[in-house]
Amino acid sequence: MATFPTAATEAEAGALTRESLLPAVTTLLGRDDVVPFTEGSLPVYAVGDDLVLKLYPPVYRDELTTERTMLEVLHGVLPVPEPVRSGERDGWGHLLMTRLPGRTLEEAWPSLSTEDKQRLMPRLGGLLATLHAVDDARLEVLAPKDWTEFVAGQRAKVVDHHRRTGLAEAWVAQIPAFLDTVGLDAPPVVPLHTEFMRDHVMVGPDGRVTGVFDFEPAMRGAAEYDFVAAGLFVSSGDGGLLRRLLDGYGQPIDPRRCLAYALLHVYSDFTWYFDVMPAPPEPTLDALATAWWGSGQGAPE
Repeated sequence: MATFPTAATEAEAGALTRESLLPAVTTLLGRDDVVPFTEGSLPVYAVGDDLVLKLYPPVYRDELTTERTMLEVLHGVLPVPEPVRSGERDGWGHLLMTRLPGRTLEEAWPSLSTEDKQRLMPRLGGLLATLHAVDDARLEVLAPKDWTEFVAGQRAKVVDHHRRTGLAEAWVAQIPAFLDTVGLDAPPVVPLHTEFMRDHVMVGPDGRVTGVFDFEPAMRGAAEYDFVAAGLFVSSGDGGLLRRLLDGYGQPIDPRRCLAYALLHVYSDFTWYFDVMPAPPEPTLDALATAWWGSGQGAPE
């Protein structure tokens, strides 16, 4: 009987391939119609045509609780996978869930017309609004327990973090003063996807949204934290698309707060962002906030 290998550290988990885990996966499921997906930070497998299995190595075991809880709370509220069963084997967590129809918005994007994209944006904004309006005691298991403490912790290491990613010193030097001018204290706390991007949204052949997935990094915190990924990887600097997304969301966003949370985000990498986003008109963080999130100011109150 195949077993799962040790993966107690990020390095050990990162060294494993999805193919190498297949014998343990087929043993776990008792079936061999299992095919690895190529995308995603954790090992994920198609199981037949209708199911998906996600694995959580021991080093990421807590993410199973987060994702399962989010799916249990959101099923019937948003188009998310339905959890079928979950458990643990050899220290690994696993979650079997239903498979969403369609293809990712990232895959579909090049084939969508400008009009298709414009029609889609308010629907995506509506999905985020629905998510942020959910109030369920079960979500108290989500991190962080104190958003203000989380922000303070991220801020304490923000300069070192961006230097490690290779961000130019001219940008790094602006970060402390910029954050000093942005009010981030005690916002309303809402459920967050944290990686609301084209890769995690499914659409059908008609361009309609068929689902949202990948909730293992979900948190509870300030709503603008979700607009980090939405601005970077959904509207991607297109002001018209962002305005339409905010029309569906029903509230404006503060561009400077969005940039602040982008700087403080757990997975922040501005070296990458500068490669894929439009350049600001001048090399300042205020100009950057306007260039990437400024159009959100035009949303309805």
